[in-house]
Amino acid sequence: MEPFVHETRASRVVFGPGARRSLPRELEHLGIRRVLVLTTPEQATLGHQVAELLGDRSVGVYSKAVMHVPADVARAAVAAAAELGVDGCLAVGGGSTIGLAKAIALESGLPIIAVPTTYAGSEMTPLYGITEAANKKAGRDWRVLPRTVVYDPELTLTLPATLSMTSGMNAMAHAAEALYAPDGNPVFSLMAEEGIRALATALPRLRETPQDLDARGDALYGAWLCGTVLGNLQMGVHHKLCHTLGGSFNLPHAEVHTVILPYALAYNAASAPQAMTRIARALGRDDAPAGMRQLGEALGAPRSLREIGMPADGLDRAADLVVASPYPNPRPIEREAIRALLQRAYEGQAPA
Repeated sequence: MEPFVHETRASRVVFGPGARRSLPRELEHLGIRRVLVLTTPEQATLGHQVAELLGDRSVGVYSKAVMHVPADVARAAVAAAAELGVDGCLAVGGGSTIGLAKAIALESGLPIIAVPTTYAGSEMTPLYGITEAANKKAGRDWRVLPRTVVYDPELTLTLPATLSMTSGMNAMAHAAEALYAPDGNPVFSLMAEEGIRALATALPRLRETPQDLDARGDALYGAWLCGTVLGNLQMGVHHKLCHTLGGSFNLPHAEVHTVILPYALAYNAASAPQAMTRIARALGRDDAPAGMRQLGEALGAPRSLREIGMPADGLDRAADLVVASPYPNPRPIEREAIRALLQRAYEGQAPA
């Protein structure tokens, strides 16, 4: 057994069908008396339902969260929270909403409660990202980690099947990179492999029967594990690529993770053979990059950057941005190889 260090700063997790009904008690547990409910415009109705559940503790719903947390949106939300005199934020939604809550917490120090409705995993991390002038800047600060996370599979029943697939693949990317993280350890590796396994078995069931509550619960359980390892370990070239492509070219977050994942695994395969063995085992496949690609195809997920809106003339710029400030990665991040990876991903060719 190799030496390792294991450290966590865990959130309180409340998990189960109907768990949202515990929110008043969870606010009381944290001493929050004036909470602002955050959502995207599309989930405003759900936000008002949650606000009604909270009664007098809710000061209202702020439904202006958008993808990649633009800096001007973050500043406006911080100002709104200050004006309303809240002592906490409750984020109901996916990565965009939780990301906005983190931007508020980063500036104000307000505690966050998260109620995830996708499988993004952001709720379990101290990571944040804010986009300004087409440049997404990511950071890590334990002040933005939600104090309590309420997982209610019932709230994911309305998540469209197509988005469920890409959101789940996004979560698996966190666990895949955790398995070759430079600061990884056996405990997080167990969580990462189990997270991939749970999602790889739940997502095909969801595609077949989107209202399968057990499958929704299994997927949310997998997302929780994948988000936990994302929050505690350093990510590699996959996340660098996706942050660059998403923030600089405004590509949809879950879809870009879904497309890039098999190519990032192929890039690192020879340099991280043990990680590839565990990923393949979790997928029930013989090969990790090919197996992840095959799973995406079976789920009907997008297969190329071109089909999710990446401009062909942006590939060179993307490659330059990735190598300008590389992440820790088992294989050196080389400009020529990254540019070739992006070209294959743009065209939807088999990962190599």
